[in-house]
Amino acid sequence: MSTPTTPHLEAALQRDIDIIRSKILDMARLDERALQRAMQALSTRDRQLAYSVILCDQDVDALETELDRLCLEFIIRHQPAAAHLRFVYSASKIVNELERIGDYAESMARQVLALSELSLGVPLDDFHEMAKLSVPMVHNAVRAFVDKNPDLARATMASEPLVNQARDSLNARLVAWREEERLPLEALPPLMNIARRLERVSDQATNVCEEALYFTTGQYLRHMPHDGYRVLFVDASHGCLSRMAEAIGIGLGSPRFTFMSAGVDPRPVDPQTLRVLGDRGVDVSGQPSRTVGQVPGLDQIQVVVSLGAGGERFMPERPAKKTVGLDWRVANPADLVGTPGEVRAAYDRAWETLTAHVRDLVQAITGKDAEESHGEQQPT
Repeated sequence: MSTPTTPHLEAALQRDIDIIRSKILDMARLDERALQRAMQALSTRDRQLAYSVILCDQDVDALETELDRLCLEFIIRHQPAAAHLRFVYSASKIVNELERIGDYAESMARQVLALSELSLGVPLDDFHEMAKLSVPMVHNAVRAFVDKNPDLARATMASEPLVNQARDSLNARLVAWREEERLPLEALPPLMNIARRLERVSDQATNVCEEALYFTTGQYLRHMPHDGYRVLFVDASHGCLSRMAEAIGIGLGSPRFTFMSAGVDPRPVDPQTLRVLGDRGVDVSGQPSRTVGQVPGLDQIQVVVSLGAGGERFMPERPAKKTVGLDWRVANPADLVGTPGEVRAAYDRAWETLTAHVRDLVQAITGKDAEESHGEQQPT
């Protein structure tokens, strides 16, 4: 039974709702300002501006603490139900997302400090184009919650794939510039980290949109069932084992599985790997090597498999609770020194070992044999 309300109680309830909304808007403004200033510091290599972004993260943290208190007091004071309960629940979740966005702005500023003494010699326009996509998402996501606008939430969420594409394109360009020696080696990790933080901003904004939709419609997207399984193979270089494992997984042809691969320290694909895959009808020559951070939808990965030495160093920045980590100790044939016949035999053994592992994994997940369950064709 709901608690009877009076005009006085209703006024107090609305006042507390307005205060929480106002504070969330303030927190979002701080995040937007920090992101914009971090981008400005990147353009000008302004250390003082970068330091100011780092120091101002304390203001975001202070608002998070205040909002946590306000949300708790709201629950205790009003014992909300229905829409009011959804409001305070979503508000508390949104506060966490906004605090994380503030952390990303701070991290970007720290990357700028690492770049401040380096001569880049490459344009930074792509970073600003990416920021023009991701930063407005924060503003619109919070407005969707405050204004109870589900259409704005859905429209904002539609921008996330564009940010992912921009990040992939930017990272590929950075790697190309490094290979052309237009970019110092020391500049590559900080710049790729900035690109990743901008992409993560869009992820958190999408999470805010999901909370806005829950508040306005009662539909909680995060509890909707997954239609399939996403498996990521990680090795040291993304040059051999992870590529083979991904090819084997894709070769099973199961519509319920998405197989991807990445490397801790990406290098060009091993030439012998290209030949081995080519003999099996797989061409990856046009696919650049990538880091784990460049994997689209990293938060949605259900299984991460490390392969050989180096892959065990992988750990997502914020691993999802549902993610399962596996370690397959498979000898890397690219490390073998021997005759052509011995090397080829090592690659064939690795392929057979990986094939057995992938099939067993699929069977364990589905509870059925991979080929019988899905009618897949064996990799040749």
